[in-house]
Amino acid sequence: MKKYILKIIVIMTVAISFSAAAHSQVYVKVRPSITIGTRPARPSPRHVWVAGEWNSEGGRYSYKEGRWAEPPQHHKRYTEGHWSHTRRGYVWVPGRWR
Repeated sequence: MKKYILKIIVIMTVAISFSAAAHSQVYVKVRPSITIGTRPARPSPRHVWVAGEWNSEGGRYSYKEGRWAEPPQHHKRYTEGHWSHTRRGYVWVPGRWR
C-alpha cells in the first residue's frame, strides 16, 4: 500500500511540474526593440500582413520576422501581438486570428 501511495505522489508531482512549465510566462523589465526591415511585395490580394512576433525560448525572447499569410477563413482578421505591462514586468501577448 505504501508503494502504491508513493507512486501516486511521484506521478502527481511530475504532472504538476509539467503543467506549471507549460503555463509559465517569461517576464522582462524592459521591452525588447527591433529594427524593422522592408516588407516584401504582397503575394496576392487575399494575403494579410502578419507582424513580427516574440517567442519565449529557454527563458529568453527571440524575434520572428513578419510575413504575408492567408487568413484561415475568409472572414478572419489578424490582431497584432503586443507587450502587456504587469507588476512582474512586460510579457508578450501573441497575435491571433479573430
